[in-house]
Amino acid sequence: MACSRPLRAVVAAVTAGVVFITTLPVPAQARLISTDAVLAGQETDAERQRVQDFLARADVRQQMQSLGVSADEASSRVAALSDQEIHRIAGQLPDEPAGGDGLGVIIGAAVLIFVILLITDIAGLTKVFPWTRSVR
Repeated sequence: MACSRPLRAVVAAVTAGVVFITTLPVPAQARLISTDAVLAGQETDAERQRVQDFLARADVRQQMQSLGVSADEASSRVAALSDQEIHRIAGQLPDEPAGGDGLGVIIGAAVLIFVILLITDIAGLTKVFPWTRSVR
């Protein structure tokens, strides 16, 4: 395809102008950032990660799926939250029920049963532990 000489001149001039404009130096703006601002940013990142870790737990994922929310959608929504919203949610996480695997509940129940049997052995109502002496 043959181009006319005036068209080439116009295209060359526009290209040269664009190259010239894009290579102009841009003045940099520098300012001091306080230590508090840096630490607040790091704290926000840590809180965002804590919320993401909470959403990654198996029991939380199962509950979200039962409610019809996909894990990917929840993660993307957490990534889109503002710093204030992340701070509020991360502050509420310790108050939420732990769920977990229930190991603490099992250990607590075993200790409670042991103490009850020990007291009834000492009171003479049962004879479960051979090393206790009955009050009777």
